[in-house]
Amino acid sequence: MVFNLTRPVAVSAVLLVASCSFVDEKLLPPLTGDPAPAKAGQEAVANAEKATMSADPTATQAALASTSSAPAPQVAASRFQLPEVSTAPSTGTVVGQRVETLRDNLRALQARVNQSSSQFEAMEASTTATSQRYHGTMAAINARLQIGTTKGNPILINQWNEAQSDLEKIAADVSSMNSLANTVAGDAGEVGFLLESVRSAFELSGAIEEDHRQLTVLEDETSRTSVLTNRLLNQLTNDINRQTAYVGTERMNLTNTSIAIKNGGFLGTSAGTRNYLETATTDSASGERQALVIIRFDRDDVAYEQALYDAISRTMQERPQSSFDVVSIAPLNGNLASNQAKSVQNAERVLRSLVDMGLPAARVNLASTANANVASNEVHVYVR
Repeated sequence: MVFNLTRPVAVSAVLLVASCSFVDEKLLPPLTGDPAPAKAGQEAVANAEKATMSADPTATQAALASTSSAPAPQVAASRFQLPEVSTAPSTGTVVGQRVETLRDNLRALQARVNQSSSQFEAMEASTTATSQRYHGTMAAINARLQIGTTKGNPILINQWNEAQSDLEKIAADVSSMNSLANTVAGDAGEVGFLLESVRSAFELSGAIEEDHRQLTVLEDETSRTSVLTNRLLNQLTNDINRQTAYVGTERMNLTNTSIAIKNGGFLGTSAGTRNYLETATTDSASGERQALVIIRFDRDDVAYEQALYDAISRTMQERPQSSFDVVSIAPLNGNLASNQAKSVQNAERVLRSLVDMGLPAARVNLASTANANVASNEVHVYVR
């Protein structure tokens, strides 16, 4: 097999196929029938409690009473939790009525922002848990591939499907964060408008000193609400950007892992193979176009996927809108009809590999030809 890589390029998210649960117990089930150590520990604690009660029942009852009266642990407040809007008696003036309306608007805004804050932290917790499962599954897959395994191992395929499912859950959380960010952005704009309305109320006539005092308090509370709302929006934006890049990178990782599972281990390129690939471009059978990849099907099992993926992904990084021609070349020696049929089948196989890697089929054109300069069926991949 000959691969022809003609230019340096990097991976594009266009190629990436989409995105886990812990599999530790499946991979490493308990091999002994020993009872869990927790039971022995519980028995020891129970014995100690019995001994203590028999020695000093009064002390024991006091300890139990102290335990039962201990305050419950408090739940940590949200990072973006807003303080409640203060209340004040109505002054009965026109400005006082305006203050009450602005205060009610602020309460409604704060309720929405607090709800968005809770939703965001729930999404963060979900993404964290899903990422941990995803990386646990990927670690198990990589450990098996590192030592080598059978081609298309069904256990690894199931684990890969779990990892892909969890990565898609993370992508769904990112999509939800996008929707939430739009909501928070609208609330941030409304808070800014409300703050200007509070400040302009100082210029209204017919106010008493109590009205201005309440307006001052309301201005401070609205200003704090604006700061926290914009802080929430910034945190959302940063997380969306980070998680989007993370999902793209891991989709590429999943694609590489899928190819490795298919081949029963990670593929590598030796120095001798690299030298051969560099010089193979000048030996293209077409004699006209320089092929990006040349695959020689001179045996039944040709492991070409890893090198093909590397070449295509680098090309897509440099030229994201690239399309490709997959040309099957049959030798003229022997039975030409049989050679052409096999050559076309090989080209279709390469096309399926490209689609599995995430390249849209519409961006691949199939063609076939015959050439006296080739000794076996070949497939050449060209960039359009």
